[in-house]
Amino acid sequence: MGFCLVNNVAVAAEHARSRGVERVAILDWDVHHGNGTQDIFYSDAGVLYLSVHQSPFYPGTGAAREVGRGEGEGFTVNVPLPARSAEDVYAAAFAGVFVPVLREFRPGLILVSAGYDAHAADLLGGMRLQASSFGRFAAELAAVAREVEAAPLVHLLEGGYSLQAITDSVTATIKGTERDEPLAWKYTRDERPVEAARKTLASFWESLR
Repeated sequence: MGFCLVNNVAVAAEHARSRGVERVAILDWDVHHGNGTQDIFYSDAGVLYLSVHQSPFYPGTGAAREVGRGEGEGFTVNVPLPARSAEDVYAAAFAGVFVPVLREFRPGLILVSAGYDAHAADLLGGMRLQASSFGRFAAELAAVAREVEAAPLVHLLEGGYSLQAITDSVTATIKGTERDEPLAWKYTRDERPVEAARKTLASFWESLR
């Protein structure tokens, strides 16, 4: 749609599968919904696509009801969040949806579409994350990867329109990935968008019931 000519994370997922990885998870924390990635794997049960993104926002896709099609039904997981959401709401998305689904799916590889335009200083996004937020996201995902005995995390740089925010956030992500800490966030059912996504997906994932 004018921004990305090659879908790097989709290429990486298919390359991993060609090398024998049966189940690949893609987690997308870019402020925009990854409509292209979703479309590519929408009917594919071998690739789990998870996205947390600002909504309503460009490109206008990524509703919780978009869960996949055919054999891929249930393997698209969208958690749309309102503008100005901060780390507490994102933490609820991780603890309430992403972590339990990843544990149940047990991927051999987790790829991260690591966009940093949800940073509070970004020029185009409308979210309120800090660089340290991305570090904690990475630490959570690294812990899940170790728990399910997946390969080390792979982060692919996506959006971001503040050079300082990108610099700080990439640094925090790398440091977070290197942490060896237990999972920290707990889900308390306080966030309506997250609870709505859980209810939509509960018929596909026992861990969300």
